[in-house]
Amino acid sequence: MIPSRAFANRTVAIFGLARTGLGAVRALVAGGTRVIAWDDDSNARDLGGQEGAELMPWREWPWENIAALILSPGVPLTHPKPHGVVEHANRAKVRIIGDVELFAHEIRPDPNGTAKAPVIAITGTNGKSTTTALVGHILTQCGFDAQIGGNIGKSVLELSPPSAKTIYVLEMSSFQIDLAPGLTPDVGILSNLSPDHIDRHGTMENYAAIKARLMRQTAKDGQVAIGVDDAYSSAIFTQASAGGGAQAHPVSVGKVLGRGIFVVDGTLYDAMGARAVRVMDMAAAARLPGTHNWQNAALAFGAVRPFVSDTKAIAAAIASFPGLAHRMEDVGHIGKIAFINDSKATNADATARALAVYPDIFWIAGGKPKDGGIEALSEFFPRVRKAYLIGEAAPMFARTLDGKAPYDMSGTLDVAIASAAADAAASSAPAPVVLLSPACASYDQFKDFEQRGDVFRSLVTKLPRDTKENPRVA
Repeated sequence: MIPSRAFANRTVAIFGLARTGLGAVRALVAGGTRVIAWDDDSNARDLGGQEGAELMPWREWPWENIAALILSPGVPLTHPKPHGVVEHANRAKVRIIGDVELFAHEIRPDPNGTAKAPVIAITGTNGKSTTTALVGHILTQCGFDAQIGGNIGKSVLELSPPSAKTIYVLEMSSFQIDLAPGLTPDVGILSNLSPDHIDRHGTMENYAAIKARLMRQTAKDGQVAIGVDDAYSSAIFTQASAGGGAQAHPVSVGKVLGRGIFVVDGTLYDAMGARAVRVMDMAAAARLPGTHNWQNAALAFGAVRPFVSDTKAIAAAIASFPGLAHRMEDVGHIGKIAFINDSKATNADATARALAVYPDIFWIAGGKPKDGGIEALSEFFPRVRKAYLIGEAAPMFARTLDGKAPYDMSGTLDVAIASAAADAAASSAPAPVVLLSPACASYDQFKDFEQRGDVFRSLVTKLPRDTKENPRVA
């Protein structure tokens, strides 16, 4: 844990006592802060009380004595309407921040101060979790103490205090960036941008502006690497490279760049210097299939290059990456059938990346729908042998698929898996894939995408085995 001393001997309020909120309670209490807190969930309140918070409904807080409000990233700050606690804080002129802002104060105590340890901050619509995990893996393999957290794994204040070899690798959601105006990473990474969380930001332009803010916040003597294969990210790169801030490197898959980092024909090249240098054949990275993962690898290369000069060591670490749970995760095989858990694909753009990889797909899709549905995936429908639709989005997805791909209104994940496995086994496809890539949020039937993926993995292990095939389950 990293104790937070920014508000020692003062009163701080926390609203939301899930992972980040509890981490903030522990860190602030350890730093000598009086913490008052509230969560609408009684179990969460109990946990907060056990960590030393004084529990009090937010309407009863002594607002005139509160130095700051630590807000859970999941609580609406601006759209579709600010939460009541946000409105109250604004009226009381109480500063609203998140746990990452507390972390930033401890790691780089003032804007001109020397950081206690380097920080790599990674954001984007898709790929940021895999990129974050891959960056951490590379640094660990190269002898650093990579502390990985933020929007993935541990909350930032639950990470270990800095040592001589520590580098913090943080996945940053747009919600977290909104609440961390003082974070000054040494390396900023932007993977890509496509419509997501528009309900929380109002417009795509607002969403992109928040991502761009993190690039601008990167230390002036630092570096940023930005994917340039979509219009929004490309525009942000153009702004970043105009001068006055961190050195900016473009990243592309499919385009040869005069400078930057790119992957062409499955080969990763480093063109950050005077000439393009071949780094590795991406076929060597078995757990990073598909062009979207090539982008992740190129971004990760850019993230670690300021700290690791040996490109062969970086390439070897990329090749040894074990993959990430819920991101095109191979969870087992029954005979000729592969079962792939891509539960993290919570929007159509993320699902497109999985559909592009496999030729014969028995596709499990659906959940709590997002704007746009799956119309953008029509180019991949010829790869879908059959779709198995679950959750609230099932009727809408069925209308999109009608006449373009066979589908079954499965309703629930257990029914979908059983039907997909049976159909895949009976098919003529030489290597059928049962793919959970929902293109939806999980909240209609599951707590989060991790639980959805865990249930998928568990159900696969319980499917009947054909002993004649001598199947294996990974």
